[in-house]
Amino acid sequence: MNKYEIIKRIENFAPPELAESWDCSGWIVETSLNDIKKIMLALTVTDDVVRQAKEQNCNMIISHHPLFFVPKNYKNIDIYCAHTNMDKTIGGTTDKLIEVLGLPKGHLCGEFLRIVEYETTVSSFVHKLVQISPYMRFVNNRNITELKKIAFCAGSGSEFIQEAFENGCDALVTGDLKFHTALESPIALFDIGHFESEIPALEILKSVISQGVEVIQAVERSPFRQIKS
Repeated sequence: MNKYEIIKRIENFAPPELAESWDCSGWIVETSLNDIKKIMLALTVTDDVVRQAKEQNCNMIISHHPLFFVPKNYKNIDIYCAHTNMDKTIGGTTDKLIEVLGLPKGHLCGEFLRIVEYETTVSSFVHKLVQISPYMRFVNNRNITELKKIAFCAGSGSEFIQEAFENGCDALVTGDLKFHTALESPIALFDIGHFESEIPALEILKSVISQGVEVIQAVERSPFRQIKS
């Protein structure tokens, strides 16, 4: 299949103009090859992902995370990424996370946040989250026990804590929380991990592009490990 037809499908779903100005969404490597037989999907393009793609005879890699620097050995395979445009579009990264958790659809709050009306206890919600993130971190400065309104931002969304609070949310589900951010939070925070919150998004890309071309998913895992005492 022509690679530009494949990318057109992605861009119809997640228009490039939605991407943040600092983002490198789009073509990362564009070779002279046009006919694509096999695509590897990945959250992040790494040496290991490029190796997997070559070993499995993939002509192209499509990722969520962009590359800000492209190593020489990556330049002989087409690489395209859909990053913040996938995060913002309806049905994108955060919406997929909410779906995977079996929760009601969220409504937009700004560009990145989704808010879900969902009444539950904190303990029950923790049990639901650990199904996809066994080593999640939890912040609860105000000892909240009941949740009615929960904000979601897949990936790194700590900058939206105040926005979630101002919109009446009891909690925010995201990744990559930092100490002082957590210390000062007026709402409960669930840090389920950057990787864990975004890896479901590859299912979206697969459903968008899979007709007429073979698509496989790279074997990836979070770089963080839990140390057992």
